[in-house]
Amino acid sequence: MTEQSFPLAAAVAPLSRQELRELVRSQLKALLDQENFQGAKALLVPVQPADIAEAIEGLPEAMQAIAFRLLSKDEAIAVYENLDSSVQQTLIEDFKRQDVKDIVDKMSPDDRARLFEELPAKVVRRLLADLSPEEREATALLLGYRAGTAGRIMTPEYVRLRENWTQAQALDHIRNRAAISETVYYLFVTDEARRLTGILSLRQLVMGESEQTIGEIMTREVVSVQTDMDQEEVAQLIQRYDFLAVPVVDTEQRLVGIITVDDVIDVLEEEATEDIYTLGGVQSGGDNYFQTNLLAVARKRVVWLSVLLVTNTATTWVIRSQEAILEQVVVLAAFIPLLIDSGGNVGAQSSTVVIRGINTSDLDMKRAFNVIQREAIAGAFLGIMLGALVTVWAYLLQGSWEVSIIVGLSLVAISILASTAGAALPLLFSVLGFDPALMSAPFITTIVDVLGVLIYLNLARHILALNS
Repeated sequence: MTEQSFPLAAAVAPLSRQELRELVRSQLKALLDQENFQGAKALLVPVQPADIAEAIEGLPEAMQAIAFRLLSKDEAIAVYENLDSSVQQTLIEDFKRQDVKDIVDKMSPDDRARLFEELPAKVVRRLLADLSPEEREATALLLGYRAGTAGRIMTPEYVRLRENWTQAQALDHIRNRAAISETVYYLFVTDEARRLTGILSLRQLVMGESEQTIGEIMTREVVSVQTDMDQEEVAQLIQRYDFLAVPVVDTEQRLVGIITVDDVIDVLEEEATEDIYTLGGVQSGGDNYFQTNLLAVARKRVVWLSVLLVTNTATTWVIRSQEAILEQVVVLAAFIPLLIDSGGNVGAQSSTVVIRGINTSDLDMKRAFNVIQREAIAGAFLGIMLGALVTVWAYLLQGSWEVSIIVGLSLVAISILASTAGAALPLLFSVLGFDPALMSAPFITTIVDVLGVLIYLNLARHILALNS
């Protein structure tokens, strides 16, 4: 992203960020409804680009292009980079050809590549043809790498120095490159073949002597990433070392770009959103879920719901096979939803912590057995506590200690089963190469439902037989 800043006006400074966003959104819509375009333009002047983008996204589609045209050229570029991809596409369709060319040409290469990923191929070809030769080359470089890798999210806009330059020469070069570089806080040193040989921070540079060479100041032990490294691994690396940026090199160790912390934040948010959607059986497809067509939303959600619908027929089969005990003690049926729902919740908790551990690399397969054992013990503790509570509650509801004990003991067994399944299945699917978040949910639900009901009704048969 480009380093742009538009200070807030003193009149709105006391407001919180959330209050400011709501104020801008509501007042902008009101002014556009009144066709008070000068007032709307004045309203947006002191507001940060990210907040303007959010306000535009909250407008009716017919107003979005009108609001965007009120911005100055520099503001428009910064705001456009912050817009959701669906709104970016809508604006492209509404703009004149020259408007599009000016905005897209001034975007950061990494933001431009991210936009082109979302656009139809025909539109991308037209926009690429309109770019300046330098920007076309930079964009084509990024689009040549596989989506989701370091090469796709890097930017080629960085400051590159030579070892034999003096501090004074380096500072002059930085002044000339600062306006078109993503960041000047990290400076990268290469040889004549563009191979990465060192790195230094702006602080190291300005604290050096004017006649010192870069080779004397720089750090030669450089942490870098390959162009084909997964973007999530890059994000974890930057997070681990608290970097502001990390250099990206090709197979010959030539410096081809850098990835900055603001891009990593976007990656972390994207990956976390994907994991959460997947855990709920919702396929986002990378789009903003709340701006996706409702029919498309239904298609994405129906898949796993259909799987769960089919697998839950096994629970129906188990209940039908145990009709005799249910006819003998009808009240047992009343507690089936309580038991399988409690088991499902326990299993979901275990799977959530395990899946999160896998995604953050806090959990490796060498510790898999210990993790499963730990969750099984935790399930036993939970079962004992919940079982004692539900035993008393069941007695107060039905007045039968026999039924109450059956319900309580069943909940202990189901909690152990659910915790074990919730920990084991994500690990198993991860080893098999499947997405643990996507695959675990339906299987955990099925296991807890089917085996939980089976345990409950068989336990009831044995206890009732002993007391008859």
